Amino acid sequence: SEYIIFHYRTNRVYVITMSAPYAILSQNRVGGGGTYYRISHASVSTKTPMTFGLFVPSRYVTNITEKSDNKTNVPVIFWLSGLTCDDTNFAQKAGARAFLAGEKEGVAIVMPDTSPRGDNSVPNVDSYDLGIGAGFYVNATKAPYSTHYHMYNYVTNELPNLLKEHFSIGKDNLRSITGHSMGGHGALTIAIKDPSNWVSVSAFSPICNPTNCPWGKKAFENYFGSVEIGKAHDATALLSERST
Repeated sequence: SEYIIFHYRTNRVYVITMSAPYAILSQNRVGGGGTYYRISHASVSTKTPMTFGLFVPSRYVTNITEKSDNKTNVPVIFWLSGLTCDDTNFAQKAGARAFLAGEKEGVAIVMPDTSPRGDNSVPNVDSYDLGIGAGFYVNATKAPYSTHYHMYNYVTNELPNLLKEHFSIGKDNLRSITGHSMGGHGALTIAIKDPSNWVSVSAFSPICNPTNCPWGKKAFENYFGSVEIGKAHDATALLSERST
């Protein structure tokens, strides 16, 4: 398979094939000395091109720039953004402070997109809280979303494996997860469902009981076919099950 990606900031066109593991779209030195990358790859989970942001502290930049089997393992924080966001929002709004802290502490930050996009086959609706920009970090099982909207697999499996294999980032489960709003929902449910894969979890204003609010009900009815199935991705419901 082959994907063509237009990078609007540089007016360049990138062709990504399944045989090419990733393409660096841009890289910029940021305050404190680290580097902020935007990286695209052909995703097996979503069957589309996916782009993620990656901040790497200066002491680990050679993990990106050099080919070696002896790279230092880099701890990483996964940041999951909220409704309407893409891979750039966190970097634009919080990067100045977050990247400085990451440089000081020697921690990478990865910022995945919130949904599949960039392919005409990806279904979307004229609504900010469903479809593109609103993947809710689940694996959809109901058509037409079931083909591409597999953000749970992407965040928990495919993206961590890419970071480990190519950059030695987050090996030995040396990773934490956090997010805001829909991203806070994703962070909480992902960590609660598989706590052994995350050192810590936190969330900012998360949608922590989505089966009991309009956003979650709309998403789960469309992605799963029922709100009841969505309880498997509801932090409040998951914790309630553990306490009984």
